[in-house]
Amino acid sequence: MLFISIKFLYFFLPITYLVFWRLRTKSQRYVWLTITGYVFYSFWNPKFCALMALSTAVSYIAGLGFLRWQDARRRRLCLVIPIASDLLILGIFKYANFVLCSGGSLVRILDPSFHPPAFDIVLPVGISFYTFHTITYIVDSYRGTIRPTRNLFEFSCYVSLFSQLVAGPIVRFRQVEQDLENIDHPGQSRDVGRGWSFFVLGMIKKVLIADNIALIINPALANWRSLATVDAWLCMLGYTYQLYFDFSGYSDMAVGLGAMFGIRLPQNFNSPYKAVDISDFWRRWHISLSSVLRDYLYIPLGGSRHGEWRTCRNLAITMLLGGLWHGANWTFVAWGAYHGLLLVAGRYGVGLREAWPALLRRSATFLLVVIGWVLFRSESFPMASRLLQMMFTWNAGLHLAALPGLIALLALAAALAHWGPNTFEMKHQWGPAPALGLGILLVACMAFIYRGQQSPFLYFQF
Repeated sequence: MLFISIKFLYFFLPITYLVFWRLRTKSQRYVWLTITGYVFYSFWNPKFCALMALSTAVSYIAGLGFLRWQDARRRRLCLVIPIASDLLILGIFKYANFVLCSGGSLVRILDPSFHPPAFDIVLPVGISFYTFHTITYIVDSYRGTIRPTRNLFEFSCYVSLFSQLVAGPIVRFRQVEQDLENIDHPGQSRDVGRGWSFFVLGMIKKVLIADNIALIINPALANWRSLATVDAWLCMLGYTYQLYFDFSGYSDMAVGLGAMFGIRLPQNFNSPYKAVDISDFWRRWHISLSSVLRDYLYIPLGGSRHGEWRTCRNLAITMLLGGLWHGANWTFVAWGAYHGLLLVAGRYGVGLREAWPALLRRSATFLLVVIGWVLFRSESFPMASRLLQMMFTWNAGLHLAALPGLIALLALAAALAHWGPNTFEMKHQWGPAPALGLGILLVACMAFIYRGQQSPFLYFQF
């Protein structure tokens, strides 16, 4: 069930919202948010609710273990066993066929007749996100950063909170712990108006910008072999803005939904296309993921504490695994490696020079990011190679349909992404004229949704 679907907007959200604010006790609200989270998730595949429940139960029991035991051996068991279980489930459902196919390809070099086995495995939507929720909870409990909760439904509603369940942001328990503890306080309704503002703005970004760009570039990218130079650049610029407005739109809607229920979710995007170098880009793009990779992988590996060589190694490992987290495809690994190399180059002083004008640094960073999105968007290395070849060698021709519409959308997207304020920089206090404009855009969104032309959020596949 999508946030931009009729059944969500007209049935699920109103019922969930109205019942929640009529419940009075903390426990009632925990239970209600847990139930609605599982109902929301079941619209994709009810069977996968069992996986989320298993991950929740194992992590909750581990938290109780941290409360009960203080000796190092038992605490390590409470750390290792649930994390290993979570990673095993994630590995089977997300990476089993990838490993089999990759290994089979190596064997086929020696024996061309070999056909690697493959499992008919459906990737559960959002598994990467809720797995990171449970892992960060376990690690923070082990480190003493948080005190594990004894309330099963408090923990289960944290894991299954529908607003951020399937595509983030990746929310650590400590970021919402206070709001969950105070969920029955009257003051928790203070951000409801702000929440609706975030939700509507996120819908506008997704429906009116990202989805309309997708309608033009997706058919062209499906025929990537026939693209000329200008086609390739327009498609990749289109995808660059589509991905940003799609994912940041989802994140804004998630933040808005959280606020409607008295829970403050963290910012996930901070105008990433205004970045002046690649490090700055990763401080602004998918902030919840980059901060999790930094705190739970890069720093435990040693961070920047043991010399330049190890720092570069740690950066490379972190970005490679970050790329693999996005999908079971070597193109994602290559994308992670590409950004790892850019980060390493920046540390060695061969990146963008601070003496350069800010506009030049931003433009160069944006160009590097667009090149990286070619790997991210491509379904195979031949597709990536062809797109890059067309982008950097001249091939005359122009085959894109609806070209004026695409150029207008790109101009609007560029103005908003490079010069406009992001959603967290807005005050969300609308006067009559801005409110009227927002209402008109909302009506346009609903018309688009009624036509059935909206697409799933891009990060659902991760």
